[in-house]
Amino acid sequence: MPQPAQPTGTTTPSTAGRGLLAWRNAVFVIFFISGLTLATWMSRIPAARDGLQLSTAEVGILIFGLSAGSVLGLVAAVWMLGRFGARRAMLLSASLSVVGLTLVGGGASLLTSAPFVFVGLALVGFGIGSLDVVMNVEGAAAEREIGKTLMPLMHACFSLGTVVGALVGAGASLIGLPVHLHLVGIAILVLATALVAVRYIPQLDPRAETAAASPAASPKSRRERLRESLIVWADPKILLIGTIVLGMTFAEGSANDWLALASVDGHGLSNTEGAIVFGVFVAAMTVGRVLGGPVIDRFGRVPVLRSCAVLGVLGLLLFILAPSHALIYCGTVLWGLGASLGFPVGMSAAADDTKNAAARVSAVAMIGYFAFLVGPPVLGLLGQAWGILNALFLILALMVLAGLAAPAARETRHVSG
Repeated sequence: MPQPAQPTGTTTPSTAGRGLLAWRNAVFVIFFISGLTLATWMSRIPAARDGLQLSTAEVGILIFGLSAGSVLGLVAAVWMLGRFGARRAMLLSASLSVVGLTLVGGGASLLTSAPFVFVGLALVGFGIGSLDVVMNVEGAAAEREIGKTLMPLMHACFSLGTVVGALVGAGASLIGLPVHLHLVGIAILVLATALVAVRYIPQLDPRAETAAASPAASPKSRRERLRESLIVWADPKILLIGTIVLGMTFAEGSANDWLALASVDGHGLSNTEGAIVFGVFVAAMTVGRVLGGPVIDRFGRVPVLRSCAVLGVLGLLLFILAPSHALIYCGTVLWGLGASLGFPVGMSAAADDTKNAAARVSAVAMIGYFAFLVGPPVLGLLGQAWGILNALFLILALMVLAGLAAPAARETRHVSG
């Protein structure tokens, strides 16, 4: 078996070969357990709602705890990298998610306390949000050392984790497993896996990892970076790319939060069937992300984004208006495929201008995570007033806007002199 990566500050022959593969595989595993953690909660939302006896609007407020915690985790991630290094930051983030998942399970089916679940979700969100930054920084570092494009596969591992989480959640619902036993079991598995995986993450200089996560963290360029970060918000192209990411991210995040519940409340499916529908969605997302790179290389960003928007709109219409279970599943597949590529393509488009890439990517990412933050309560309030299926028309409208803004993501053509 390959040995754990050694704590070195630079790449040496000992980190080549099997050591590099172990590093890569460890990052794959971290992406996977992050998706597994998120989907474990998502798949049991209907059961938690029933146990807590919440209205649709109250569910939206509850899920807001997860979104708010995620944003705080994103902000804290750079500090965590600088203070602890990637290995310990990953373990700390995973541990916070595990504690939060345990609190959510206990609050949902033992204490039946919505405030308790809210606090647990905030911890889950903080852990997943901070882990998202750290694992992407570490993934990029491994990619550079190996010399191959690996990030799409890493994100596919996250999506695969959501598929497994959804399937396990559906199985737990089918056999009537209480929410707290399900969530605690997954929490133990996630923590044990993280403890093993991080042993293969190299312990590099925390300052170097912080710089990789955020060039703005360098004291030497702090003032200029701040100015550049503000200037990009006046760039119409960045705002249009942000519109793409907003629409696609809203479609993805809203499905994570509401798809299972919409299947149950809107279409009369059982809690188990609702979890299966969510599993179909994340499976479609995974397929879209695995195949997306070659498709974009062949046809270009703009046609692919437009096609994704069309697929998403058709999928949402089918799901909302479906008169049969078969069309519900067809709509879910199209919805998942349509939402799969918006965020990664938006990040690539924002980074085309290498002169100010960090500020541009940061701005677009902030717009995307804004959708995760406001989506749950907005759809909850709309669903309470007009029904959860009717509330989904908001996603459809944003997908249309994303498709119209697609030309902003056109590849930059560099002309040699």
